Amino acid sequence: MKRVGANTIASELRRGMSQGNLMPGDRLPPERVLADQFMVARGTVRSAIRQLEEEGLVETRAGSGTYVAGKPKDMTNEVISNASPLELIDARFALEPHMCRLAVLNAKTSDFDRLDELLVQMDAAENDPVRFSELDTEWHSYLAQTTGNHLLIWIVSQINSVRNQEQWKLMRHLTLNANTIKTYNTQHREIVNAIRAREPERAARLMKEHLEAARLSLTRSVAT
Repeated sequence: MKRVGANTIASELRRGMSQGNLMPGDRLPPERVLADQFMVARGTVRSAIRQLEEEGLVETRAGSGTYVAGKPKDMTNEVISNASPLELIDARFALEPHMCRLAVLNAKTSDFDRLDELLVQMDAAENDPVRFSELDTEWHSYLAQTTGNHLLIWIVSQINSVRNQEQWKLMRHLTLNANTIKTYNTQHREIVNAIRAREPERAARLMKEHLEAARLSLTRSVAT
């Protein structure tokens, strides 16, 4: 299994809840079991569980374990279920350029290490649209993590839930090819370099250009 991060583990657990494999009141597997399952350190599992706690999806009971909280309908509500890929892009326009500005202020060396690691994996997925899409979601989610803004992190996690919808999966197959993925990877790397150089407005502009490219690709696919 390829190495995964906390965002991917959180997404997998979230998917299990939305599909009914993990029901309210169910106890999550122990950290050591999840660490073995995903082939990661237990600290990575803890980070994933913290994300779910911040979203109100799980609760940890001292001496007992971590349990699913809430209701399935809270995770896949009507807005998310009916959101189109274009709505997803437009919502990201409102958030992600400013995420870059906050990342300039708050991102640490370890954050850049993780973003770079994901970029390497994304380069390797040039001919695998499904894998690239998973890594792309994780990269943008991790960028949100670097802001240190928990409300923003939660909002981005809700927006990214749209990527699990059938409309998005269809668009992924229509829009992602090796050339497009190569272009996106170049744009991602330029964004990281601008954040690392502590250039907030350049990073925000590059993110806007990246999202404009993604939106143009979607509108062309819808038109055909």
